[in-house]
Amino acid sequence: MNLRYLLDTSIISSPISVKPDLAIVNKLEKHGHECAIAAPVWHELTYGCRRLSAGKRRDALETYLREVVLASFRILSYDEAAAHWHGIERARLDGLGKPAPYVDGQIAAIAHVNELTVVTANAKDFSRFKNVDVENWSKRRA
Repeated sequence: MNLRYLLDTSIISSPISVKPDLAIVNKLEKHGHECAIAAPVWHELTYGCRRLSAGKRRDALETYLREVVLASFRILSYDEAAAHWHGIERARLDGLGKPAPYVDGQIAAIAHVNELTVVTANAKDFSRFKNVDVENWSKRRA
């Protein structure tokens, strides 16, 4: 499997949202075999799901995470190389007065060290990172 893309939480969440973004769904169908997710994205998905009250919505999300997300995408770790790059990049951004959310830095770092393009519906969140390619698969937030 040749990986090209690292999916952000906004992309993974879209297909099961109340109003799925069809542009994202179509891109996932076309490129899903080239995609992975970062461990911090898995954390955000799991955390968001478990914060919901027990019931049909939470059950549906748990099933989606287990049967679709885990079955379809490799989860890439935030390892030593990613942590090193993240520390350098975080210091650079702080020095410019442009700090980034910690989790976005982790995702960007995992993408950078694995030479993957971050795919998100919020390209602005990742555009500040140096040497990280970003694509917006959403038509709603182009």
